[in-house]
Amino acid sequence: MENGKLQQTLAGCIELSGKTLHSGKVSKVKIWPGFAGEGRYFEFHSNLIPASIDFVRESLLCTTLCKDGYKIRTVEHLLSALEAKGIDNCRIQIQSLDSEDTEVEVPIFDGSANAWVEAIEQVGRKEALDRCGNNVEKLAPYLSEPFYVSRNDSFMVAFPASKVHISCGIDFPKVPAIGCQWFSSAALDDSYEKHIACSRTFCIYEEAEHMCSMGLIKGGSLDNAIVCSAIRGWLNPPLRFPDEPCRHKVLDLIGDLSLFARSGSRGIPMARVISFKGGHSLNADFVRRLSGITAQET
Repeated sequence: MENGKLQQTLAGCIELSGKTLHSGKVSKVKIWPGFAGEGRYFEFHSNLIPASIDFVRESLLCTTLCKDGYKIRTVEHLLSALEAKGIDNCRIQIQSLDSEDTEVEVPIFDGSANAWVEAIEQVGRKEALDRCGNNVEKLAPYLSEPFYVSRNDSFMVAFPASKVHISCGIDFPKVPAIGCQWFSSAALDDSYEKHIACSRTFCIYEEAEHMCSMGLIKGGSLDNAIVCSAIRGWLNPPLRFPDEPCRHKVLDLIGDLSLFARSGSRGIPMARVISFKGGHSLNADFVRRLSGITAQET
């Protein structure tokens, strides 16, 4: 649907580097302004991988894009910031310090999207023009009827609405310091920067050893995640919010929903989205099935 807005891009170039969460390696990201209508896409070893659900592959604890044997992991925090801050078109150049790597990961920083939001704010944004010098209208996807996906005791449902509203719930009955939490937000307004972007990824201390044995969180530390023990509670307080884990789930969900975006238009549909005990896999399933329904309708 039309929303009276034009597609946007960065007003300058962003360049950040840092340690990654799962591989523990250092990677470098350079984000360039993009042409209207071309959307957001990654460049890795001269291979272009669109930030689209069509290229998402199943992976544990993060969202991974894959094309022609090349993988880019943990894209959700960066994409969340770009979607929420209205950067519709950009080229995301990413590289590992090891030139032989066929996999690369986006830096984790402090476990939130703060670094990306601050960088976007610093360079600013501008109207995006296509390769012929014309501006392009930014469309917003909408729902004509309720839509849902579920898996075991997890679910995600979306209802048609006049504006975006996201609610997330989590439940950790065996970890009393987290327990059951809910957080709601009009995700694309000013509340993102103040109440969502700064929320950090979290993990359960008793599960960390198992995750390490699976080749995950090699770069994890108390500096880039909040860690909670089922017995001892939070190991690195203070939290930025009492419900910081739940807010981070909203941050991740915005990043994953952004993968619905097409040709520089918005990814998040005009809907009231409710997620309970969701994760990257369920988020991807939701976007993939929603994309299939939209394709049939058009």
